[in-house]
Amino acid sequence: MRDELLLETHLTEALRSVLKVVDEANGLPNWCYTSENGFIAERDTVFSSTWTAIGFAHQVAEKGMAVPVTFMGLPLLMIGGRDGEVSVYQNVCRHRGMILLEEPTLLKTTITCPYHGWCYGIDGRLRGTPHVGGPGENAHPVIERPDLGLIPVRSHVIMGVVFVNLDGNAPSFDQATAGLRSQWSDFVDRPITFGGDDSFFRLELETNWKLAVENYCESYHLPWVHPSLNTYSRLEDHYNILDDDFSGQGTLVYNPVLSEDGRAFPLFDDLPDKWDTAAEYIALYPNALLGVHKDHTFAIVIEPISPSKSVEHIALFYSDEAAAGDDHADLRATNTDLWKTVFKEDIFVVEGMQRGRAAPDFDGGRFSPPMDCATHAFHAWVAKRLLDGMVQ
Repeated sequence: MRDELLLETHLTEALRSVLKVVDEANGLPNWCYTSENGFIAERDTVFSSTWTAIGFAHQVAEKGMAVPVTFMGLPLLMIGGRDGEVSVYQNVCRHRGMILLEEPTLLKTTITCPYHGWCYGIDGRLRGTPHVGGPGENAHPVIERPDLGLIPVRSHVIMGVVFVNLDGNAPSFDQATAGLRSQWSDFVDRPITFGGDDSFFRLELETNWKLAVENYCESYHLPWVHPSLNTYSRLEDHYNILDDDFSGQGTLVYNPVLSEDGRAFPLFDDLPDKWDTAAEYIALYPNALLGVHKDHTFAIVIEPISPSKSVEHIALFYSDEAAAGDDHADLRATNTDLWKTVFKEDIFVVEGMQRGRAAPDFDGGRFSPPMDCATHAFHAWVAKRLLDGMVQ
């Protein structure tokens, strides 16, 4: 007990140090990157109490498409409704808690539990309870179907990404994304078109999810980690972006050449002149990484697997269906390869930082006020939620 109290006291002091101004703060302590208990604490505070990214709307674009998602051990189910909206439920039967679906499935009519055959509609309502009252009796007075539908999870879609609030107590999604809508009013409410199979890939990382986020927030590493990118989007062309619920960086110059003959994607209509050359990249806390450009956007959903393992799911989106058609297939392939190269270049960095967290005397590190303020903002956001959870 004494050792646990000492650990909690030390951890509290370390987290409070993160909340200091960037000039004085230390980064999050090693415990936040290496501890199984820390991983569970983050699930129950950092992720559950806010709006967390779990997947993409295009995965359930077809009506009746159901995609199971396991997020930090929690079984969830995304379903494309008949109204075109995405719904999310807990992926368990209300009878005995059996997992309903193990693989993506296009539902014809209902979801049938493989254990005792209870059936649920695409709208989550309990439709059938075979033999629940005895052989041949499909009803029983104590089994009230209206009360036993699939357990819903609050969900919303923005910029092609499906977000959920696991504990049901987060502020409204509009309130939670007000800063993003202000920062990216030119993009957030526009229709976007998923580029297709050639615009989707995943990267497996031997690192804690937070290291992927904090690396994405800053441009400080460009000259060393992304030399090719730095030739057309230089470090000195970048600026910081800070808000209560996101942080990141932008560039005044982003203009890669995708085709030798000058062909390009259709642009988003009526963008302000700023976007002729600019691009911006933000981490929407906790685990969605977003990027906008005049001709495409992208989103990365980070899936935490364990304290030292994560998966990045990356999707690219375009301005209209023409950009996602055959005429632009070569450009999409080039664009996907470009971003895949950039994101792969980050792997050795985030994995190296993870291994570095095994150093017992590392104190979380210090921040460069002009270069690391976006990363510090993310650290402080996580630290505050962990501290709030410890007080409860």
